[in-house]
Amino acid sequence: MDKRQADINSRIEMAADNTSDTDFEQKRSDSFRIKTETVTESDSQKSDVKTTSKDSVFRDLFGDRKYALQLYQAIHPEDTDVTEADIGNVTIKNIFTDQQYNDLGMTVRGKLLLMLEAQSSWTVNIIIRIFLYLAHTWNEYIESTRQNRYGSKKLAVPRPEFYVIYSGDRKDRTEWLRLSEEFFEGNKEYLEINVKVLYGDGKGDIISQYVDFTKVYNEQVRLYGKTREAVLSTMRICQDRNVLKEYLSGREKEVINIMMGLFDQEKAVEQFGNEKKEEGREEGKLESKKEAAINMKAEGLPESMIAKVLDVGLNIVQEWVAGTAVAR
Repeated sequence: MDKRQADINSRIEMAADNTSDTDFEQKRSDSFRIKTETVTESDSQKSDVKTTSKDSVFRDLFGDRKYALQLYQAIHPEDTDVTEADIGNVTIKNIFTDQQYNDLGMTVRGKLLLMLEAQSSWTVNIIIRIFLYLAHTWNEYIESTRQNRYGSKKLAVPRPEFYVIYSGDRKDRTEWLRLSEEFFEGNKEYLEINVKVLYGDGKGDIISQYVDFTKVYNEQVRLYGKTREAVLSTMRICQDRNVLKEYLSGREKEVINIMMGLFDQEKAVEQFGNEKKEEGREEGKLESKKEAAINMKAEGLPESMIAKVLDVGLNIVQEWVAGTAVAR
């Protein structure tokens, strides 16, 4: 991890609680379900994902089997006999840093659904991200089921499906993102990945409700900034409109904490960026002084006078003119 990422993570840790990775047990069965740690309904509404202030409403909502089932049914309305007991949640970590994105995985019988959220930002790199998640999740599954990846027996892995829930305002509403088209000029001879984009066009299903929630939230942030007032207004408006009403009313405190925690993260990153800009300006000023010192020395000015004119230490001037210093 580079210094910049480490600094950001340090600030986020100061603004939020430490993240606890979800513990889950995977085992091989006829349906290849990945089972997660079970908690009581009173603890977290039968949720498999432990929420923290670093988490997101997306992960908290669909980490609950009740709403994960609704999500699955919106995608696969033909599977009418699927129940909450068939849903297994898989916490997806960013495998490059210790931060988590709005990404979620769940298993339903023989399927592994990898679900990413994209709000205002849109990037085809989502395809690569989802591919890396798949490789990581399959690897974890193979190890947990004690299969021999180097043996001759064919490995058994859950069948993947890839989705992106998009809540932004793009005019070009493509239905599929394809690896071959976005990265290899249509060449899919050796590898292809298809990611279905969900825009929340259903009438009142859980996906459309979540998309409506994010749009209300964005509007309130534009009105009130990243404040508690924006969060409370979002909660009130959505419940009045029957948007995620049951979820928001049942987990009001947790949702408010999650949203305020995300504000803290964003402020930490923003503060870090501002400080780096200021450091860059100071480094630029120092570099200019170094150049001026070298020119003044070439004109015959004594080093002590140069130090006074430029308001720097004499030793710094001596290093500059000797050609041994670097701007710092």
